[in-house]
Amino acid sequence: MSTKKKFPIRQFVESALMVAIATVLSLFKIDLPFGGGLTICSMLPIILISHRHGVKWGLATAFVYSLIQLALGLDNVAYGETFVMAAGIVLLDYVVAYTVLGLSGAFNKVFPDRGKPTAVVVGVIVTYFLRFLCHFVTGAWIWGVWMPEEFMNMPMTNPWIYSALYNGWYMLAELVLTLVVVLLLYKPLGRYFRGEDLKK
Repeated sequence: MSTKKKFPIRQFVESALMVAIATVLSLFKIDLPFGGGLTICSMLPIILISHRHGVKWGLATAFVYSLIQLALGLDNVAYGETFVMAAGIVLLDYVVAYTVLGLSGAFNKVFPDRGKPTAVVVGVIVTYFLRFLCHFVTGAWIWGVWMPEEFMNMPMTNPWIYSALYNGWYMLAELVLTLVVVLLLYKPLGRYFRGEDLKK
């Protein structure tokens, strides 16, 4: 009897589909008044994979998505004045910033009541915060050189404060929109969110 594991075709197809959906959604941005762009829940498909198939599969899917986002934003790497800065943009603005989305499914074990969206809600909040931290660091370290003298009607002298305000503004908007969509979709699509259809 063969001990080889079958290739998880369903997970692969679902992940590929979610990466494609997330990528398309990321291309449509609403420019916000103080900078940054609001997408229509472009990160939610990646988070969904993590909750359906586990953290390992979620991280792998999120990593692939991060590479696509890097390819789409490759022009930004040129703004790094040194090799270290360019590497910082690649890692913190793209690879790490998007790969952390795959950690969201870890909260399925922390909040095992799978009849409620608690695990997904907490997973979204935590992973979005981790992504914010990545952009917060590069915003002050690299992008802070373009800090305006005034931002949000306040004088700007500290790049860390500027980065917190700039990145916090659009990330908070994205977070709120994503949470609203999760709460609206969880009841009709709860079995899909929880992966219960996979047990058939």
